[in-house]
Amino acid sequence: MSITPASERPASGVDPKLLEILVCPITKSALEYDADRQELISRKAKLAYPIRDGIPIMLPEEARKFD
Repeated sequence: MSITPASERPASGVDPKLLEILVCPITKSALEYDADRQELISRKAKLAYPIRDGIPIMLPEEARKFD
């Protein structure tokens, strides 16, 4: 797997190729990217995983719950 160099990444700092392969660690379902909040959303699990410094934090205990 090749990672996009930082100079070619979007302003969000998240590698688009990485976003394509990440899934929710609980449900294994696809994630939606919320650029405004810098989160990856799992609608099935009702969790929002934070992205810090361009790195998705895919730990359920770090995720924000939503309805």
